[in-house]
Amino acid sequence: MRVQPPPSALPFNSPAARRIRAALGMGPEHVAHGMRVSYGLPYVTPDLVVAWERGAASPSGPELTALAGVLWCAPGELIGRPRSLREHRIARGLRPEDVARAVGLEPPRYLRMEERDDWRGTERQSAALADVLALALPDFVAVTGREEQLADLLRSAVGTRWQGYVRPVGKVVPLARPLLEKVLQQLHQDYQGQMVASLSWGGTSAAGEAGDAGRDFLDRIVEHFWTRVEAAP
Repeated sequence: MRVQPPPSALPFNSPAARRIRAALGMGPEHVAHGMRVSYGLPYVTPDLVVAWERGAASPSGPELTALAGVLWCAPGELIGRPRSLREHRIARGLRPEDVARAVGLEPPRYLRMEERDDWRGTERQSAALADVLALALPDFVAVTGREEQLADLLRSAVGTRWQGYVRPVGKVVPLARPLLEKVLQQLHQDYQGQMVASLSWGGTSAAGEAGDAGRDFLDRIVEHFWTRVEAAP
C-alpha cells in the first residue's frame, strides 16, 4: 500500500518561483501584497513568500494558484514533476469540475478518486483523462495506478524468459510490439549480466557489489524501462 503525501504537499519548484519573481522585478513584499489583495489570502506575508522560495515551506493548492496568478505564470511552472492525479490537474491550472466534465464523471466521484489517488475510470475515460491533462505515457501509467503492475511484470521478465511478457506488458503500456520486444530483451540482458557477474566472483566484495547493483536495478525497473523506451530509435 502506497503512502501518499498530505493533500497540501505539492512538489513546489522554489527556484522557479524565485527566478520568475526576480525576472518581473518584484520583491517578496509585492508578491505577498498581490496575494492578499487579489486572492483574499490575508495571512500571506513577505516572510512566507521567502520561506516558499527557500524551500522551507510549500504552498497549498490554492496558495500555489494565487502565487502563479501574481507571478503571471501557469501553475505548472511552479511545480516540480507532478506525481499524482491532483498534482497533474493543478499543474494544468484546471478545477476538479473541469476534469470531471472532460472525462464524463460526476464531480464528487472524480474528487474521491483524486483524494485517494485511485483512478477508477473506464478505458474511454482514461483516454479522456490523458488528453485533458496532457499526460505523457509514463505519467499516464502512474496516474492510472498501473505502475506497480508494470513493475511486477518487468521484474518477472528480466528474471525469466522475457518473451513471455511482451503481451502482458503491452496490455499495461500501449506501445508497439517490436519496441517492447527490444526493450524487454535489453533489460533482460542488463539484469542477467549483473547476476552472472555476482555468481562469477563468488564471495568477493565485487560479487557483493554486483548483487547490490542487481537489487537496485529491480527496485528501479520502471525507471530503466522508460529510459530504454525513450532511447529507442
